[in-house]
Amino acid sequence: MSRIGKNPIDIPSGVTVEFKNDILKVKGPKGELSQSTFGKVKMEILDSKLVVTPKTDENVYRKFWGLYRTLANNIVLGVTTGFKKSLEVIGTGYRASMQGSSLILNVGYSHQVKIEPPKDTKFEVDKAGKIHVIGISKEVVGQIAAKIRAVRPPEPYQGKGVRYLGEVIVTKAGKSASKGKK
Repeated sequence: MSRIGKNPIDIPSGVTVEFKNDILKVKGPKGELSQSTFGKVKMEILDSKLVVTPKTDENVYRKFWGLYRTLANNIVLGVTTGFKKSLEVIGTGYRASMQGSSLILNVGYSHQVKIEPPKDTKFEVDKAGKIHVIGISKEVVGQIAAKIRAVRPPEPYQGKGVRYLGEVIVTKAGKSASKGKK
């Protein structure tokens, strides 16, 4: 029995949930999301709770039980509160700015890197230079944050680059630090 899968998902007021033809559709105050289950699980709405169960007791269906419950929970959370991932730009002369709805990164290249936000996602840059990716889909927010980080990942000697907020980069000692040892 799946520990995650057996927990029902609370449906807040103002959120409509519909499960037809193996597709879960959730509509809330922030937008609308859908997820296909590919016939692996059944979903029922009982007393303002969404209950996820496997189609049969076979292992082929049970192994997707917790996954689809978590995906459904992320959709419900996304349309009610949304998701946010924060990054920071560290390095001399490195900075992030906004141009309309696009994110502009100056991170040591001869050109600026421009990143457009996908649908239902937006960028914010605060005065400290931190980048916030905000959206209703946890998957899209994480993917865009990874794309921004990949523009200039933190390098291991000085730690310069774009990193997630709170990410710890273990720095290496350079050549000059190891020359003194013999």
